[in-house]
Amino acid sequence: MVKRIKLRTLLLGGFITLLFVVLFIRMFTLQIVQGADWHEKGVARWEKQSKIPAERGTISDRNGDVLAINAPAYTVVVSPQALHANGLTDMVVDGLHQILGKNVDELKALVNAKDSKTGEYAKSREVRNEGWKIDESKKKQIDQLNDKLKEELKKNKKGQETGLGTIKESKRYYPKGTLASHILGYTDREGKAVAGFEYMFNKELEGKPGKLKYESDTSGDKLPNSNEIYEPAVNGKNYKLTIDNQIQYYIEDAMKEAFNEYKPISMTVIAADPKTMQILGMANLPTFDPNKYWKTEDPKDFYNYAVKATYEPGSTFKIVTLAGAVQEKLFNPNAFYKSGTIRVPGTHQDLHDIKRSGWGTISYLEGVKRSSNVAFVKLGEMLGKERLLKYIRDFGFGEKTGIDLPGEVSTKINLPGPVEVATASYGHGVSVTPIQQLAAISAVANGGKLLKPQIVKEEADPNTGTTKTFSPYTVRQVISPEAAKETSYYLEQVVADRKDGTGKNAYIDGYRVAGKTGTAVKIVNGKYDYSKSVVSFIGFAPVNDPKIAVIVIIDQPNDPTVGGGKAAAPVFKKIVSQSLQYMGVPRSVEKKDEKDEKNNAIQAQNRRPAPDLTNKNLKDAEKQLLKAGIAFDTLGKGATVVKQFPAKGTPLSPEQRIYLFTQTDNVMEVPDLTGESLRDALDVLTLMKVQVNVSGEGYVASQKVTNQNGKRTVQLTLKPADALDESKDGDDDNSDKDDKDRQTGKNEQAGGGNQSSLGRTNGVNKDN
Repeated sequence: MVKRIKLRTLLLGGFITLLFVVLFIRMFTLQIVQGADWHEKGVARWEKQSKIPAERGTISDRNGDVLAINAPAYTVVVSPQALHANGLTDMVVDGLHQILGKNVDELKALVNAKDSKTGEYAKSREVRNEGWKIDESKKKQIDQLNDKLKEELKKNKKGQETGLGTIKESKRYYPKGTLASHILGYTDREGKAVAGFEYMFNKELEGKPGKLKYESDTSGDKLPNSNEIYEPAVNGKNYKLTIDNQIQYYIEDAMKEAFNEYKPISMTVIAADPKTMQILGMANLPTFDPNKYWKTEDPKDFYNYAVKATYEPGSTFKIVTLAGAVQEKLFNPNAFYKSGTIRVPGTHQDLHDIKRSGWGTISYLEGVKRSSNVAFVKLGEMLGKERLLKYIRDFGFGEKTGIDLPGEVSTKINLPGPVEVATASYGHGVSVTPIQQLAAISAVANGGKLLKPQIVKEEADPNTGTTKTFSPYTVRQVISPEAAKETSYYLEQVVADRKDGTGKNAYIDGYRVAGKTGTAVKIVNGKYDYSKSVVSFIGFAPVNDPKIAVIVIIDQPNDPTVGGGKAAAPVFKKIVSQSLQYMGVPRSVEKKDEKDEKNNAIQAQNRRPAPDLTNKNLKDAEKQLLKAGIAFDTLGKGATVVKQFPAKGTPLSPEQRIYLFTQTDNVMEVPDLTGESLRDALDVLTLMKVQVNVSGEGYVASQKVTNQNGKRTVQLTLKPADALDESKDGDDDNSDKDDKDRQTGKNEQAGGGNQSSLGRTNGVNKDN
């Protein structure tokens, strides 16, 4: 018996000992061997971390008009489980198909989705891609559908959950649609920067997300006195670009007209301030809407030809040869040469003018105006290979300009033999980019300085409140100011000579314009194909004080006979004339003698600047102008001035009026322009971004407004002043109205005002 007890005790003791050994080994393994791993797993269970998203920076134009901003967005979600439980699948499929346009079969598959693990209907599914990050208007339609579903549930006395909802998010929104899309680029629906400025400055724009770490219980609630780590989000920087929203509109509007007429492969236009090389506008056609980038089928529509494409420039490149010859004092405008055909020295290669028979023996100045290839071959010979190549490189060709946009390219330029030297002198056999061309012409306009193209005006850090302003950067002095001025004069003759100048279609009444046409035959399979060409025009204005330089390129117009003078120059003319008016640049007046010149100079110095009226109460702005005796027109029915023309600080000529806009352009009614001069009418309609067609001469006798595809067009019918008076005298129905209008005008003048008829027509001035 004792022996059994001892044996049992021994066995029990051994078992307990073994148990403790196993427990000890297990504890050692957990705490020592695997301790770090288990600690990490434990921390992961009780430590929570939430991400604090950073706000992506905004992008605006030079005046602060927003071009890219973050906007509220909503993603549509459905619960197949709830939909089937309440019998709402058919209503939801039909409703989402109507609102989102999503395929019915895809919607049915979505509402019937099942959980892969349980085999039951899924609890939640996002409606991709049509229901992903929709805007407020679509969200309201979803809410209305949800209300109908709730009524159905209430009627059938079923549950409260409809199975349809939205999740609030944010997305990148481009308020101007296609405007400046190739500059801005876009971000995809996941927020990834894909192209343009968005891509180039993505790191600065996106900022850095923050985070919050804390310890929690099993329910996820924060533990008292827990260790907390908070890192605030660093929001992205805000950028103000150099482009002007209004000038960008002028560019794109003028391009559409030419694109529709000539149906080319593509068009490119760039505008800049030649004194600073700040880009005022840049556009390509075809284009795309960054808000709906996924709907753009052709990848080429995203291509920014302004910086990514090289082309053979043709005669616009002659500016380099001319400037070099002027700088070296080799260009004598009054010297003569034989036009038509020239043989390259030391070769059997003949080169010729566009008119192979030539124009006989003509002066070099006439050769420039007619864009004679022979004249420029001779100038290239005078310069020689080394000097010509030096000026080509000094003007920036063969190297990137350094503009802050992605994908810029450049092609090295070498002139191995005499034929290459000769053809390069008139722009053949060389490859350039549009932005290089614009930088070169701007160097002529600004006194000989090659400047780096600038796209960023200001960078603002919302986290610190600091603002960084970007200044013009001079690459090098290419030619002297005197040579630049002389070259500008010769280029002005290309436009000013209405008989022989190839650029005569770029002539703008009242402004001195300098420019050069270009027509380059395209190379196909190693040979020139004369049925395909690239036509262009490049220039600047006013010559005496340049404010804007523009290049227009049309790739392969449908008519192979049109050159840069016929197809591209009119586009330049429209853009520049509208832009100079918008900038408040006065038209020049012909001066008869020195006394008139002196008086005009004194008057120019005494011009008062336009006051700052933007964001002012309309009544206060009108009172200020009436008191100052400044003519003004009020456009729109708002109570606040949202925009003015000319801009604040612009010197006003004695009879110049100020336009006060009280509504945005797209909702403002076109005012009654009857009796106005064509120039005044065009000023108003141009500022309203309205297309204008004109028939007749004189003053506006009648107008007709049409709206097609959201674009308004005004047809103005003009009549001479005497015919206009006769029609008024014969209109018995309007005689009383005319008398009242004339009396109103007298009262306004008596009150010290100088308001024009447009303001009276709108009936805005109520404080007479």
